Amino acid sequence: MKTAPVPMSEASLILETRGLTKEFKGFTAVDGVDLQVRRGHIHALIGPNGAGKTTCFNLLTKFLTPTRGSIVFNGTDITGEKPAEIARRGVIRSFQISAVFPHLTVLENVRIGLQRFTGTSFHFWKGLTGLQQLDAKVLALLELVDLREMAHLKAGDLPYGRKRALEIATTMAMEPTLMLLDEPTQGMGHEDVERVTTLIKRVAEGRTVLMVEHNMKVVSRIADRITVLARGAVLAEGDYAEVSKHPAVLEAYMGSEAAELQGAH
Repeated sequence: MKTAPVPMSEASLILETRGLTKEFKGFTAVDGVDLQVRRGHIHALIGPNGAGKTTCFNLLTKFLTPTRGSIVFNGTDITGEKPAEIARRGVIRSFQISAVFPHLTVLENVRIGLQRFTGTSFHFWKGLTGLQQLDAKVLALLELVDLREMAHLKAGDLPYGRKRALEIATTMAMEPTLMLLDEPTQGMGHEDVERVTTLIKRVAEGRTVLMVEHNMKVVSRIADRITVLARGAVLAEGDYAEVSKHPAVLEAYMGSEAAELQGAH
């Protein structure tokens, strides 16, 4: 049973998909998805393995082209735009600007994200004086993600959980209008999960976040609204209390995953 999306005014929506579909040689990975992301919310996209969550993210950022359907961002149809155009609109996905420079310091990684606004994005051969003027803003971002004390460490030397925090800081440096976080706590121990969950809640204040996340405790703590996908289609939508008790959702998850869904609180 598919739960109809709650009607929202256009002004309250930052992102909407209408009948979003992706087919691969006869296999439908995303099947007529109608998604509505409200401005200022943390919106979680969840579902069992193979539900189509990552494919949906790839469609939103145009790493894949939809077979059918449309994507509307801030009232503008962006379905035909290229990935770089989508990013310039402020739709930033965490892995796109991940800390891929392990031999640079934490500070230098975030500074590269900020260069987008200085006109020096590709001027790596120029003197550092202009870039160093950005450092106050970089340090403020690192303070936000609890990395200020690690600013001069090599990014490659950070523990895994702190690398994910650095990813988020670099995402923030791009001044996203909509942050897409793909499995932000994947592979983390309990302590790192707690830290990154708190961090996401903190950086989301006054911003909009769309996240794919498997950890139901994380989703229950920070998501304002949840869309559940199964076999590429929307199975249910609502807040955590609604979707965690939805019979079709429990059936889709089954077994231990369903128990985790109900027991996350």
